[in-house]
Amino acid sequence: MLVSQHLVDLAASGDIGTLVNGLSPDWGPFGKLGTTGRTVIQALMAGVVLVLLGRAILGAVHLKVGEGQHDVAQVSKGKKEIGGSLVGAFVVASIGTIFTIVYGMGI
Repeated sequence: MLVSQHLVDLAASGDIGTLVNGLSPDWGPFGKLGTTGRTVIQALMAGVVLVLLGRAILGAVHLKVGEGQHDVAQVSKGKKEIGGSLVGAFVVASIGTIFTIVYGMGI
């Protein structure tokens, strides 16, 4: 079944949950992975997202401490940590969707 046909079938049935639940699609680039492989990848992605969110919290602490001490360098460091961490968390969280779209465009 072509990816576009699969997407049309999912849209017609109203079951979009299989496309937005991480690496749940069993077709396309993830079709060759077993259940254990997908679970390991999901666990790694969740761990990376947690680490990045922790780093964003640390950046917020740097920002608050820098504002309290009027330290421009520490405020700038906090802003960079928050921005970089949140962008990284977004990219990691959406990587399953990105791979699926790129794979679909390649077919």
